[in-house]
Amino acid sequence: MLTLIELKDDRSEKVHYDNSDYPIYIRYGRLSHYPNYAAPSHWHDDIELIMVLAGEMKYNVNGKIINLANGNGIFVNARQMHFGFSDTRTECDFICILLHPLLLCSTSSCENDFILPVIHNNAMPYIFLDTDITWQEKILEQIHFIYTRKDLKTVPLDVQSSFSAIWSLLYEHMPPDDTMTSLRSNDLTITRNMVGFIQKYYTQKISLTDIAASGAVGQSKCCKLFAKYFSQTPNVYLTQYRLNKSIELLRYTDLSIIEIALSVGFNGASYYAETFRKWFGKNPTEFRKEERQK
Repeated sequence: MLTLIELKDDRSEKVHYDNSDYPIYIRYGRLSHYPNYAAPSHWHDDIELIMVLAGEMKYNVNGKIINLANGNGIFVNARQMHFGFSDTRTECDFICILLHPLLLCSTSSCENDFILPVIHNNAMPYIFLDTDITWQEKILEQIHFIYTRKDLKTVPLDVQSSFSAIWSLLYEHMPPDDTMTSLRSNDLTITRNMVGFIQKYYTQKISLTDIAASGAVGQSKCCKLFAKYFSQTPNVYLTQYRLNKSIELLRYTDLSIIEIALSVGFNGASYYAETFRKWFGKNPTEFRKEERQK
């Protein structure tokens, strides 16, 4: 099953919570559910908790690559650019949990004293979770516990308890903030705006000038930020995003190749097919046939 990401008006991910009354999202995931074994880069106001159950993957948080192996995990703070991937197309089974910090804001004092200091700590975009470190192992145990309770009626109460325990550990061990990380956070905001522009307008004709303008920076700065956070140019990011969107249409619609090419922003079927083969090692028709046979 293909995993899709939907954007809100502010270009952050629209999280489809398990229950509309509680901002809780608990899933078992596999990297093969994503096109080319890579989730698209995204961000959201929720904190993200990942625990690897089998295999391994790389996790990109604001351009920093973290290797996650069996038993490892990661905490990703709110509003950080992130995505998991495997450049070797290796399978990885994992638990993914998204929890909105509002779950812990029982009073304004609690929010100001304990929640906001963690969310706004620019020196803490993520924390690698290792079973060899006692307090991090406790967080991993809570992640697994939340997952085991996901189908029970009492899951909101269980999550509330576990999330509080996790947050207490994060607050207790968070690093001190500093000016340098605050300066870097401005670059992250600019990058989020440019990525959001691509994800919103990828079906239209987009130039490097358009992408840079969406972040209110020059083309040189735009290219430097994409190299820093994604190790690729803005145009390559745009092409890859269009290709990933085309995979959804190849799998789940009967649109012709030229209709798909035009609908995701390519100028024609020939260029689309040539680019698709370059990225995936087969043309769109071959890919569609194999997916239908599966």
